[in-house]
Amino acid sequence: MARLCELTCKACRGEADRLSAEQARQLLGQLKGWELIEGDRLRKAFKFPDFASALAFVNRVGALAESQQHHPDIFLAWGRVRIELFTHKVKGLTESDFVLAAKLDEL
Repeated sequence: MARLCELTCKACRGEADRLSAEQARQLLGQLKGWELIEGDRLRKAFKFPDFASALAFVNRVGALAESQQHHPDIFLAWGRVRIELFTHKVKGLTESDFVLAAKLDEL
């Protein structure tokens, strides 16, 4: 079985399968520091020594999201970035959310 960070996000046009709560919990075990929020989204907070470092990370997240065609919600503050992932089209989590989370951990 391929590691999540080695997979590619699948473009979502509404055909992606929404994961069950059990499937989401199983995939969550493959991530570092992410939490499952209300059973339908992933969240992780990242800390940085200053604003410039946090902003540089956000820019790398944006470039990765564009390359994967899967876009997270990003919250930027001085020395902090919070990422939330879910698939808007299915109003929940798909495998692509976990793939992008794993790729973000590699940044």
